[in-house]
Amino acid sequence: MIHGLLGKRFTRLALAGLASVTLTAVAPAQTPVKGGTLNGIVQPEPPTLMLGMNQQAPTIYVAGKIYQSLLTYTPDLKPQPELAKSWVMSPDGLTYTFELEPNVKWHDGKPFTAEDVAFTVDKFLRKTHPRANVVLNRYVASVTALSPTKVEFKLKEPFGPFLSLFEVSTLPMVPKHLYDGTDYATNPANQTPIGTGPFKFKEWKRGSHIHLVKNAEYWKPGKPYIDELYFRVIPDSASRALAFEKGDVQVLRGGDVDNVDVRRLRAIKGVTTTTAGWEMYSPLAFMMMNNRKAPFDNVKVRQAVMNAIDKNFIATTVFFGLAKPAAGPFASTTLFNDTNLKPYPYNVEKAKALIKESGVDLSKSPVKILSFPYGAQWERLAEYVKQGLEQIGFTVSIEPADAGSWAKRVSDWDFDLSFNFTYQYGDPALGVARHYLSTNIVKGSPFANNQGYANPKADELLIKAASSVDQNERAKLYAEFQKIAFEEVANGYLAELQFATLYRSNVKNLVKTGIGLNETLDDAWIEK
Repeated sequence: MIHGLLGKRFTRLALAGLASVTLTAVAPAQTPVKGGTLNGIVQPEPPTLMLGMNQQAPTIYVAGKIYQSLLTYTPDLKPQPELAKSWVMSPDGLTYTFELEPNVKWHDGKPFTAEDVAFTVDKFLRKTHPRANVVLNRYVASVTALSPTKVEFKLKEPFGPFLSLFEVSTLPMVPKHLYDGTDYATNPANQTPIGTGPFKFKEWKRGSHIHLVKNAEYWKPGKPYIDELYFRVIPDSASRALAFEKGDVQVLRGGDVDNVDVRRLRAIKGVTTTTAGWEMYSPLAFMMMNNRKAPFDNVKVRQAVMNAIDKNFIATTVFFGLAKPAAGPFASTTLFNDTNLKPYPYNVEKAKALIKESGVDLSKSPVKILSFPYGAQWERLAEYVKQGLEQIGFTVSIEPADAGSWAKRVSDWDFDLSFNFTYQYGDPALGVARHYLSTNIVKGSPFANNQGYANPKADELLIKAASSVDQNERAKLYAEFQKIAFEEVANGYLAELQFATLYRSNVKNLVKTGIGLNETLDDAWIEK
């Protein structure tokens, strides 16, 4: 049995890691002090820091200190001012007007104005951002600078989650004066990113570190408190854990170390642990099976795969308890999640029967698993899935990949099976629909409908649900969509991930919002 193959290897360690990770009690307010250097890890090393073009997790983490959007979000996902200090919506829900903060400057000293917002959203991101442009092209009619500090968004039709759209990796503001009229993809500014955030790009030594420094002209008076940020590139998981133990780095984010190490590291004296800061993202892990070619163009084969994989084993053993089984495309924390859906049962005989019903000769369709380059747990997952598929008749091999090659191959649909985890962004219209709309079967992003799933009924349900302002109607439409996605295995749903942030307790105000460590960190400070 497959559990015998992998279970003996992982179970003892998994049980050690099953203790739940809890939010540390809030301490009395302290007066921030200025100065100091904060060291974190960027894992894996990102292909770029140009956030408008790449939204892989390592890019968001680093670039979220450089770039900003108009809003940020509380842990319960209520919008809060950032570059916009206020906003109003028209009674018909078709016009949103934002008043911007005055006296904001880009890192090169040029003023940030409403013209930058209009250019960013109406031109730049419509072309470069494969997730945001799905919403922008369908719902946003125009973006107009009414004055240097006032910008107006006109919608083609109501869009309920519009104010949830301004998370920094979704609508990062970019400087018009550097990008307008250029080839965005080859613009030299991509190599030396310019934003409005509290930290400026200083140096990127490939294979070693990314260095950001304090923005002395940051628009929030007195901030940031920290002088420098270093994001260390340490390829080996054990070495990353050791660097934290020794104090060479002070912050670990989810995925920086193997989940098996979390329980040991969080027990170190002077270490604080929290799972807060992921409320906006609610990451959900899934398998992508390329629907364009055999054997995964057959729905019964995809269903067989889901019966051959034990989701409980994945959650408790592969991810060492820092996950729970997923049933469908919505995380349990996401609006309109259908609680009636249950994960496919682990049933090898059922899987074999489905393969027989499919009529597919698996010997003619060997499968290559494109590895997901985000740590040892994903390597374990690939090995587990390989063995699970082999026991029902597949011939399987695993292809290694780094972050850049994985992103390119998935973006180009050059894979049989791979893994991903989706950020849900608080609303299905923002974080989920992009993986299933047939109009989003586009090359250029690893976070689109890469598997090539196409169902006109699913399209109709997703579009209607996004456009509706009636919550009950949205819930009904999304429930019907979830049932279809589950039955057709539009993706292979595996686990809702729980990411733990570990940091030295003298680091204060590190996680304060619903986007956690992807935030600017302009409130963070280091106790002397």
